Amino acid sequence: MIRHLKTTTLFLTLLLAMPTMGLAANGLPVFTELAAKAGKSVVFISTEMTAREAPGSMGFQGQIPDNHPFKEFFEQFDQFFGPRGIPGQPGQPRQPRQPRKRMAQGSGFVITPDGQIVTNNHVIDGADKITVRFQDDPTEYPAKVVGRDTETDLAVIKIDAPHPLPVLAFGDSDSIQVGEWVLAVGNPYGLDNTVTAGIISAKHRIIGAGPFDNFLQTDASINPGNSGGPLLNMNGDVIGINTAINAAAENIGFAIPSTEARKIVDQLREGKPIQRGWLGVTIQPVSENDAKALGLDKPEGALIASVGKGHPADKAGVRQGDVILEVNGQAVHNNNDLLRRIADLRPGDKAHLSLWRDGKVINRTVTLGERDEKNMAAMSPNQQGPQEASAVLGMSLRPVTAQDARALGLDKPAGLVVVQVTPDSVAGEGGVRPGDVILQANQEEVKTPDALQSILKRDATRGAVMLLIKRQGQNAIVSLPLDKK
Repeated sequence: MIRHLKTTTLFLTLLLAMPTMGLAANGLPVFTELAAKAGKSVVFISTEMTAREAPGSMGFQGQIPDNHPFKEFFEQFDQFFGPRGIPGQPGQPRQPRQPRKRMAQGSGFVITPDGQIVTNNHVIDGADKITVRFQDDPTEYPAKVVGRDTETDLAVIKIDAPHPLPVLAFGDSDSIQVGEWVLAVGNPYGLDNTVTAGIISAKHRIIGAGPFDNFLQTDASINPGNSGGPLLNMNGDVIGINTAINAAAENIGFAIPSTEARKIVDQLREGKPIQRGWLGVTIQPVSENDAKALGLDKPEGALIASVGKGHPADKAGVRQGDVILEVNGQAVHNNNDLLRRIADLRPGDKAHLSLWRDGKVINRTVTLGERDEKNMAAMSPNQQGPQEASAVLGMSLRPVTAQDARALGLDKPAGLVVVQVTPDSVAGEGGVRPGDVILQANQEEVKTPDALQSILKRDATRGAVMLLIKRQGQNAIVSLPLDKK
């Protein structure tokens, strides 16, 4: 009897918690009503960009290592056909290739009746033309960018709506629990208005996609083209924005939590620049050995690896070797916690820090600066903690550690390990995979993401970058286009 009562109570709880869907005879959810309603607000986004190449930018000659087994073949290919197979006089560089069009696709959802739409920044990044199409409507509506934020990969675009549009509202991602049903809606591989169901399989995932990682993980099938589409709870509220997948896994997708996305989207909608607080420190995780050496009970917090001279933390008396345990009374469990806590504040705000120093807790108050390119560039890149990752060409990269080298079968720590790859990015389309190690770019060793960025900037006129990659113990060469935008 007790067992029966519990089952009945659970059934009634599920029934009350899922007003926008029904239940099949076997007690499993039916998503028809939810899918039909949400589908009216989810859009198919297509983009077009013009890619140009500098004269002779794609030739193989001078770019292939001497020990490459096909060096002679590639150089003869250039000699007789011109770089990249464009017919030309033997030994003469070819003329610039005509501008070519690159197409991309993604998803989004309407948030205002007058046509404001949320999507991922990487869906519309670099686009010369953006068009939007709705379910069961062949009309293509031109869209313009209202605002974008590269660090959270969010963007707001706008169309001139011919009539008030149905919208989707943001829900509370903090309250959703692991195991709850969710529905993903989008356009994977260009297949309009595809819905996939699953559960929240984890929260607070850090996947190396950016500095503020805090993803929802779901087993609802997410594929290239789903980017920017909504992840819905059973009330039809957006609790996540589908953003990334693990290319090496099956049915593991990641979404930006709505409670974090909404704060950014609200600023983007108003055309306001995104402003984030800045401490002026580099940080690294607290390891077990660090905790023992510092006298901490457990390895939590963010360890200060360096303090920028003259930056806000320095002015407030924060020192190298301090461990930040709290920000404004909120616990800091790891590096990502600290980055998010500070980024949620604005330049000029006060950050009250609880620090562990010399075996005791002390307090310091920092008046925050602004997180911008100038301040970030002022901090030496080779002081970054070993777990920090940076995004380049759609890859999340970090320097190879001694532990990585052992796991990947490298003789020594060298190069950059690819933590994550955005499927429809330059790197994703070029065949780069998570777990690859980038050893060289244009025949120069790379040790930090910033070093790779410098090479890309310096050699931008070539139109491409040639990467030497270590993959499963074997060297491979991957060349990626560097399109001018």
